[in-house]
Amino acid sequence: MDFVQSIPKQLLILILVIISGVLIYIIFRHVLNKWFARFRTFIEEEKIPFEQSYVPLRFLFPPLFLLLTLPLIDLSLSVRKPLDHMLSIWTIIGVSWLLLRLFNIMKMFILSRYEISVKDNLEARRISTQLDVIQRVLGFLVILVAVSSILMTFEKVRQIGVSILASAGIAGIIVGFAAQRSIATLIAGIQMAITQPIRLDDVVIVENEWGWIEEITLTYVVVRIWDQRRLIVPITFFIERPFQNWTRKTAELLGIVFIYADYCTPIDELRRELERIVAETPLWDKRVAKMQVTNATDKTIELRALVSAENSSNAWELRCLVREKLISFLQQNYPESLPLVRVGFEKDKSFSA
Repeated sequence: MDFVQSIPKQLLILILVIISGVLIYIIFRHVLNKWFARFRTFIEEEKIPFEQSYVPLRFLFPPLFLLLTLPLIDLSLSVRKPLDHMLSIWTIIGVSWLLLRLFNIMKMFILSRYEISVKDNLEARRISTQLDVIQRVLGFLVILVAVSSILMTFEKVRQIGVSILASAGIAGIIVGFAAQRSIATLIAGIQMAITQPIRLDDVVIVENEWGWIEEITLTYVVVRIWDQRRLIVPITFFIERPFQNWTRKTAELLGIVFIYADYCTPIDELRRELERIVAETPLWDKRVAKMQVTNATDKTIELRALVSAENSSNAWELRCLVREKLISFLQQNYPESLPLVRVGFEKDKSFSA
């Protein structure tokens, strides 16, 4: 009892405030657990990570509670001023952290309404791409505002900033020109999220490389090349330059196979063989299977087999299969139809005379 009486009254009140804050946080978290459980049951979704908000809330709760109860504590100005400053910075960091987590929870909640693992996932990929870019933009803005707010709590830094803004207009213009490229990149990222010329998992051809869109950030796009290389492309590239997007509206594609054969090739037999080949493979989506003579030179004819598939991977596999089977069919049944070089000899009449 003497030990308790020896503790200064202000410190004792502060300890009681902290203990009260911890108890209130435990009760608050218990209420949140029940509310989140009811919400999950209501929306029939168990994958939403509401628990991600617990850590920033635990971090944010003490400074908020102290800011509310400090007026009840009789502290000297020399103690109260740095304590208020520390709690302000603590609160700014906690609020920013909580906002970032809430953005991620909201993103997971929206994505839970879409299934991206199915074959026809264009809508899911569109929403996922938009949310990724929007989350990065909002996260950047939150961090920017948080850092600015923390710096503004220091009087010297605030005065320096005010004097720079008031007296260095020319310097501001120079900085604006220097940051023009960065601002254009940021605007391009926002424009990408709105217009969506590409989405996550789109099949594209960029710089003569074929691959899938793996990641979209505010400044660059990662393209996963078919041989597992990664092509890093500035995001402005997709705004300013043409490129091929094979899954812009639908994943279905037409595959082309060229065969060069002799003039004696039986076209109808080869056409029937093409129909038999595609009918026996699940790679074909049963839309298109045609063969046409698209060119004729002095040595060979050009045959074009046109086949369809439900996505780019199947189209590639189907093209390779059709090419292999058609060549094998000609080798086994009509070897004389393979390209030949004919040489003719003309008798020299003057020599024979």
